[in-house]
Amino acid sequence: MNMSGSQVKLSLKREVGLVSAVSLIAGTMIGSGIFMSPQLVLQIIGSPGSNLVIWMACGMLAMLGSLCYAELGTIIKEESGGEFIYVLRIYGKLPAFFVAFTFLVVVKPMGGAASSLSFAKYVLAPLYPECPPPDVPLKCTAVVVLLLVAIVNILSVHLSMSIQVFFVVAKLVGLLVIVFGGFVTLANGHVGSLQNAFEGTVLGVSDIGIALYQGLWCYAGWYNLNYVTEELKRPEVNLPRALLIAIPTVTVLYLLVNVSYLTAMTPRELMSSTAVAVTWGNKVLGSWGWLMSIAAALSAFGSLNGSFFSGGRLCFVAAREGHMPDILAMAHVHRLTPLPALTFKTVLALVVLIPGDFESIINYFSFTAWFFYGITVSGLLYLKIKKPEMRGSYKTPIFVPILVIIAAVFLVLAPIIDQPKIEYLYVTLFILSGSIIYVPFIHYKLCPGFLDKVTMFLQLFLEVAPADKNL
Repeated sequence: MNMSGSQVKLSLKREVGLVSAVSLIAGTMIGSGIFMSPQLVLQIIGSPGSNLVIWMACGMLAMLGSLCYAELGTIIKEESGGEFIYVLRIYGKLPAFFVAFTFLVVVKPMGGAASSLSFAKYVLAPLYPECPPPDVPLKCTAVVVLLLVAIVNILSVHLSMSIQVFFVVAKLVGLLVIVFGGFVTLANGHVGSLQNAFEGTVLGVSDIGIALYQGLWCYAGWYNLNYVTEELKRPEVNLPRALLIAIPTVTVLYLLVNVSYLTAMTPRELMSSTAVAVTWGNKVLGSWGWLMSIAAALSAFGSLNGSFFSGGRLCFVAAREGHMPDILAMAHVHRLTPLPALTFKTVLALVVLIPGDFESIINYFSFTAWFFYGITVSGLLYLKIKKPEMRGSYKTPIFVPILVIIAAVFLVLAPIIDQPKIEYLYVTLFILSGSIIYVPFIHYKLCPGFLDKVTMFLQLFLEVAPADKNL
């Protein structure tokens, strides 16, 4: 079967409608974070009141960022790839390569590793009620779920999105149980930690930045729809509409869930909990508390599935534009899924997962991601000022990208102002090391001849072929 690039061209199907789009965004956002990060945010920021302020600020920032991405998605039409494709079209090849290199090698694998660790932690929580799960079973469980989600996304776009819709419903039910339990607790006169809500607030610049990192991790996913624009039905309509439905809904839910946690637990109980949703369930639901462990695990699984669905497309588009090996720009000839790109993402996520821990992964994830989110949104500001004739079907006020850029600068600098850590320097140097790859292989195209043979072998072995953009 001849599947060389000159003989076969595939086109990805437009299978993502409005409901699936909302499910993709909400399903990725409503992940393990809301069950893992509340105690971390409270530990860092110091008081229940400031904890709620952080969660609200994170929701507002995610909403503003998504509005900028919605406009970019309607200006640079019919192209998947998110930050990579926007930076490529606005700033050129070199900045775009740094985006692709960093997101594919650092940001996306870290996100997948963190979600799989969250899933494993809650699956094992009933077996270790008095202490955190041991490292070996935790990592083994995380590896299994990572591979399972990868297989699902490799098999079928339709299967992946069907699973996503199911898990969004399951996650919403779990969160609504927590919200309802909070209302009942408040109605019974138990205000818990909401009295003297701002006592003990920590106002250090670095502390606020790290707290925002942990909170924003729970909103990670507001950008995912821009990675799959080519598979979105009527993107000029459904892209902004899905964002405006999903993100405010998730923000309100998160605030209500945090209020519920704070009414049922003291700050000390919340901060010392190894699985906050399970602790809440044991206090409020009694013998049915184990249900919260299942709800949290389902949330982590759905978030991981959503990140795989969108993250594989970034790798796929970067390869199609010549910034990654050609094999990563190919799709399976029967299933029409980006099999090589998804496999590549899975391998990198496993590499990050094995030595990493949840909190440090999130901090480095957020530090790196917000640097490039700021660069991407600055591209929108550039278009608004220098090329006002380039208009999409959706337009945001100019102050919105300005606010997002200011927030991104703060998030990048805040953790290293008060308490600089050498690890952030390592991450920065790693990003810059991408130039070692770009100059010889992308700019000068010094590609060893044996790579062509490797590409042909993998093409035949995996049954994949180059894929065109959708028409």
